[in-house]
Amino acid sequence: MTPLGDFAKSGLMRLFASTPDIISFENQEQLSSYDWRLRDAEGNNFNFERSKGKVAFVDFWATWHTPSTAELRDIQKLYDDYSGKVDFYMVTNEAQFPVEEFMGKTDYSFPITFRSMDEPSPLEIPDPAGTYLIDKTGSIVVKSKEMTDWYNKEVTQLLDSLVVK
Repeated sequence: MTPLGDFAKSGLMRLFASTPDIISFENQEQLSSYDWRLRDAEGNNFNFERSKGKVAFVDFWATWHTPSTAELRDIQKLYDDYSGKVDFYMVTNEAQFPVEEFMGKTDYSFPITFRSMDEPSPLEIPDPAGTYLIDKTGSIVVKSKEMTDWYNKEVTQLLDSLVVK
């Protein structure tokens, strides 16, 4: 597909994106551990434990998966508004080159996170994409595996309430 075709397809998908479902308190799952080794875009290893006690937005995505790349524009808006208050993890299991090539064609500034395929994750890894919103106590308050509208009033109100708790 041409870049224009990708752009049009991505825009059309965003029109039909759903608002994420907030999991009721009694149905929220708790992270069993924060021990998860990851790597940033510069090749530095770090541990997800640095987000313990913080609100975390964890998005699993792939450059070749149009629904997940279609969400990135709205996620960038969230990042612009909430970086410093929410830890953002844009997690991919792809090699670094295609991700760098993709990011070089965009103006996205959120941090890219690479996961090691052999490292266990405290989260169920969606195939190929999905997103989690985790509160400061480690409760999963949103778990989405479908194309989602991340920049809307419901999400921003939820984030506002989570960062002040």
